[in-house]
Amino acid sequence: MNNPKQFLRSHIEKVVDLTDEEAAFIVSHFEIKNFRKGDFIIEEGNEVKEVYFVLSGLIKLVYEDKDARKHIVSFAMEDWWETDFQAFYTQNKAQLTLECIENTTVYSLSLENFEKLCSDLSKMERFFLRKSIAGHIGSQQRILSFLTSNARERYEQLLLKNSSLLQRVPKSSLASYLGVSRETLSRLF
Repeated sequence: MNNPKQFLRSHIEKVVDLTDEEAAFIVSHFEIKNFRKGDFIIEEGNEVKEVYFVLSGLIKLVYEDKDARKHIVSFAMEDWWETDFQAFYTQNKAQLTLECIENTTVYSLSLENFEKLCSDLSKMERFFLRKSIAGHIGSQQRILSFLTSNARERYEQLLLKNSSLLQRVPKSSLASYLGVSRETLSRLF
């Protein structure tokens, strides 16, 4: 990722066309942040002030249940958006943790700047609506895969959709994401 501004613009232009002025206006609302492997971008119980667009690196969104078991909700890599969306939009405390699996660089966008972009530039409202719909579809597909697929089928779906995760994510994290033990995952390899 040589040019973060161009990377973000190209990402947005997959949905809506931008003039140079619009692109500059949009980028002015974002801030670049760098995190190291193991850093927490969001911690459960804290406020969530930003949504993140991943420029480089890999992060995981984790839910810890009352028995202290950790469940990986999602992974986000280059060209993906992530946050604890409920906490971000409602301005409540995080129920999820966002942790860096690799050194990661993101563009962060505050709720205030998100709302400003949407109100000042209808193209961005359309862009975020499309991204939101795609996220809902992805979440529904993931839920359905847990309801209708066995561990092997979920693993094969992951291979088809995101095979690069296999090289980038520890086996224990992949197992958590697939809802299986590490031993079960090892048998699937």
